[in-house]
Amino acid sequence: MEFPNLGQQCALSTCKQLDFLPMKCDACSKIFCKDHVKYTEHSCNQAYKKDNQVPVCPLCNQPVPVPRGQQPDIKVGEHIDRDCQSERAVKIRNKCSVKGCKQKEFMKVRCESCRQNYCLKHRHEQDHNCTALVQPSTTGQRTSASVRAGQAAVARFQSKPGSSGTRPQQTSLSSFGRDLDRERRERLAQQKPQQLQHTSMSEDEALALAIQASLSSTQSGSSSSNSEPNRQLTAQEQEDLALAQALAQSEKEELERRQRGQQSDNKKSDCSLS
Repeated sequence: MEFPNLGQQCALSTCKQLDFLPMKCDACSKIFCKDHVKYTEHSCNQAYKKDNQVPVCPLCNQPVPVPRGQQPDIKVGEHIDRDCQSERAVKIRNKCSVKGCKQKEFMKVRCESCRQNYCLKHRHEQDHNCTALVQPSTTGQRTSASVRAGQAAVARFQSKPGSSGTRPQQTSLSSFGRDLDRERRERLAQQKPQQLQHTSMSEDEALALAIQASLSSTQSGSSSSNSEPNRQLTAQEQEDLALAQALAQSEKEELERRQRGQQSDNKKSDCSLS
């Protein structure tokens, strides 16, 4: 006696066996008999979704986890570059960063300034032309930028409505600072590029005097206008005033330090000549 409605036939075209205990492939969701339920037996075209293989690092023989959908070769390469603890991989990671140097160390020798790895021969900043050594040469530009910021803060403070009522008083000190700045610009236009570093003192001196003159004129203007009622400074005005005063004080201290250094050098030269 036959039972045509009992069981299901194998989905493989070459089999079509009626199986009373059919099994479904979890990849392609088709029905197969017990002989063809494996991926390889029915050539499942969705088997790659279930075929999760963990590659092994060829250097340290450690398994490398690979997320689904990514290439195993890329993950193995990243493991060798960062996490592999084999001797060969460590030497590759500790390669000297100097162009043309092929020296590799067993330990990291990292420069504290540029944060790059170097060999023992090029570990010092002077040996690998560290980029951090070039930055101090631009301190004059940073100083000029900070001074310009201070001048802008002073200008904003003076331009506030009701801050002084009138324009700041023009004193002889402010005109002297402008004359020094004009003379400095004329000398910079005439001198050679290699002589520009010697004019930094006059530049700082002129800018410091100009800021000091602006501050003194602001204070004198505010003290002279006694007829106006006392007005509480806003937060922005207080910040601008504090910034300008701090910049002026730093420029003044730097100028005094350089003058003391020049005086000591002059004394040494006088002693050597005598």
